[in-house]
Amino acid sequence: MANISTSDFQKGIFIEFKDEIYQIVEFQHVNPGKGSAFIRTKLRNVKTDTTHEFTYKSGDKVNQVSVYVREMQFLYKQDLFYTFMDKDSFEQIRIPESLVGTFGNYLKDGESYQVYVHGQGSIGLRLPKKVKLQVVEAQEAAKGNTVSGAKKIVRLETGITVQVPLFIKNGDYIAVNPETGEYLERVNQ
Repeated sequence: MANISTSDFQKGIFIEFKDEIYQIVEFQHVNPGKGSAFIRTKLRNVKTDTTHEFTYKSGDKVNQVSVYVREMQFLYKQDLFYTFMDKDSFEQIRIPESLVGTFGNYLKDGESYQVYVHGQGSIGLRLPKKVKLQVVEAQEAAKGNTVSGAKKIVRLETGITVQVPLFIKNGDYIAVNPETGEYLERVNQ
């Protein structure tokens, strides 16, 4: 672990905070007219996915944690673990359901995802901004039902349901925001 100053903060780096690993989501240097400067941060716990706000004094030292990202293929879910495999070394890593969280609803067998690794074990997944999934069950829109912004519920290939515009039908591919579960757009296969 490297000891860094608050002036070295960058969005996305991992630090030790309250004896756990956190990622800096946001930070802001504040230099008030009176008093010393400080850094306001928003930190995300990589294990619990909760966020905390914390203010550091300018010049405070923190431990930076070495975390790297590995591209891994999702194989399957068994009991309370998700199993991923490194495509080059064929090494398999099991990630507890508690670290994957609700993103587990969007994982597709055989797809590649970015896994955060610290030491010998994984500490979570890097969530993509959007995931592409196929609609497997959708009701046909009723003729004349063209109210602006009208929505219907469809079932996706991973089993989750999402609200989408009326023009989406069976077999379409859509992009979904995995953080909010919201429909983003229709996409090509």
